Amino acid sequence: MKSYAVAIVGATGLVGQEFIKILQQRQFPLGNLRLFTTDRSAGKKVSFSYQDVLLEELHSSSFKHVDLALFSAGAEASCHFVPVAMKDGAVVLDTTAAFRLEESVPLVVPEINPQDLRRHSGLIANPCCIAIQIAMALFPIHRVNPVRRVIVDSYQAVSGSGASAMEELSLQARLILEGKNVIPHIYPHQIAFNLLPEIDVFLDNGYSKEEWRIVRETRKIMHAPEIAISATAVRVPVYIGYSAALHVEFSSKITPEEARGILGASPGVRVLDDPSVSLYPQPWVAAGQDDVFVGRIREDISLPNGLALWVVTDNVRKGTALNAVQIAETLIERGWL
Repeated sequence: MKSYAVAIVGATGLVGQEFIKILQQRQFPLGNLRLFTTDRSAGKKVSFSYQDVLLEELHSSSFKHVDLALFSAGAEASCHFVPVAMKDGAVVLDTTAAFRLEESVPLVVPEINPQDLRRHSGLIANPCCIAIQIAMALFPIHRVNPVRRVIVDSYQAVSGSGASAMEELSLQARLILEGKNVIPHIYPHQIAFNLLPEIDVFLDNGYSKEEWRIVRETRKIMHAPEIAISATAVRVPVYIGYSAALHVEFSSKITPEEARGILGASPGVRVLDDPSVSLYPQPWVAAGQDDVFVGRIREDISLPNGLALWVVTDNVRKGTALNAVQIAETLIERGWL
């Protein structure tokens, strides 16, 4: 089997570390691995397959002889260095929001729209974490009974804001339990023991930028611009795992039993749904797992053709790093890399 030279940009971050872990776990056909950082970690070493790999400082000549570049260092770094990597001949998988909604850039979840990879011109975007799990739960049913409308309420872990947000949650929780005051730094308000219905900036229409990403990215992944979507995105004091309550209107009547059957046969989806024994998806259970978990599947009693679903996944893993590696694997399998 052919091997590939792979670069990870943002190798010291949560997603970068998950990239390293997943490449080892899935035995990706690596010929060479280069790790780049935009922080002060350059010069340190990271263990990979019983070897030490040097962390390099990112610069304009970093992508010579690189086949595949995985970007997770933030939108600013992607905007600057993705064109550099592409110019040097690397295929780029970008996990930031920098290019997702550009018409010429495929936005891909391999279980849903792998055919879009055929038209890549050297750049492929990884969707936002929450859009991936929403699409994974909706698309299998949408293929047999088209979705007309979705109300999304998402509950998103602090890991979506990086390691510093996870550290702040721990610090705030400890201080509050000790009866001390906290001063928030990452978020506008205290996150420990609290919920914040504010993810990214607010737009003129009253929705946050994250809520608008949910709308536009879900439609793009599913090739369904006609679906009406409204979203509320909430940051919650959970370390790992995004959850979403979906209220879905379909084109025709569908029973919970039919939905369970469709989802249970869908790659990458696991149904956990037995309320009699309190079996349903939880972020604690989903953490470290590859699947998108769906449960609480029931009729939406406000609609004649409606279902309500509860969807959970590990946002760092399937929501970001694993999805990108699966894209790379699909490119290799189909000869499109």
